[in-house]
Amino acid sequence: MIREEQLWWVYVLRCGDGTFYTGITKDIRMRLAAHAAGRGARYTRGRGPFTIWWLDGPLAHGEALRRERRVKQLTHREKMALRGSQHGRPV
Repeated sequence: MIREEQLWWVYVLRCGDGTFYTGITKDIRMRLAAHAAGRGARYTRGRGPFTIWWLDGPLAHGEALRRERRVKQLTHREKMALRGSQHGRPV
């Protein structure tokens, strides 16, 4: 059984410039606030405002890393289609 503090979420942000950023986190609200404040990933700095485009979890850390890698390999068009997918949670 996985304890709650070991659970991870995979997320895709839609940036203000129309691009996507994919990452993993244990606390999606805190991570979104970090991105909005310019303390998130270097890629997202200056690209706000952000929308949580897709969210999947909770997952074990290893599975979250594998899922993140698969999502990062998707094309822009495929990431656009994630919003209506059955895997994960469109937000």
